[in-house]
Amino acid sequence: MVVILFQLWVFGSAEAQVKADDIVGIWQTHGDKPAKIQIYKIGEQYHGKIVFLQFPTENGKPMVDKNNPDKSRQSEPVLGLELLSGFLFDKDEWDGGHIYDPESGKTYSCTISLKDPHTLKVRGYVGISLFGRTEVWTRAEG
Repeated sequence: MVVILFQLWVFGSAEAQVKADDIVGIWQTHGDKPAKIQIYKIGEQYHGKIVFLQFPTENGKPMVDKNNPDKSRQSEPVLGLELLSGFLFDKDEWDGGHIYDPESGKTYSCTISLKDPHTLKVRGYVGISLFGRTEVWTRAEG
């Protein structure tokens, strides 16, 4: 009986182990303005860009990054915008990166973790992680 429990523990924990590239793919955000974010790897870092907006236009024109603090970037389209940058994988999460909020024009420190293979927890914060907000994204189909 002890051997069976040990084997279940060893093999069960191996299946649950998170790998660095598990984050790669397209993720669906939720809320009043849903979007899809493509997370990809460049070198050892992970980044993410907006590849779909449920509401891509504003006043009949493509939505632009109007709240960006860099005035020269305020006319750039939100579709295709890099939202996540500079994440490194460390044990079971991705950290050291930043998340940009085009609605406010602010950039936050961020950590990302997998709740399960289809659910991502994205936590943006200022200063320390205790003072922040977590969003749950789900892996997009197709």
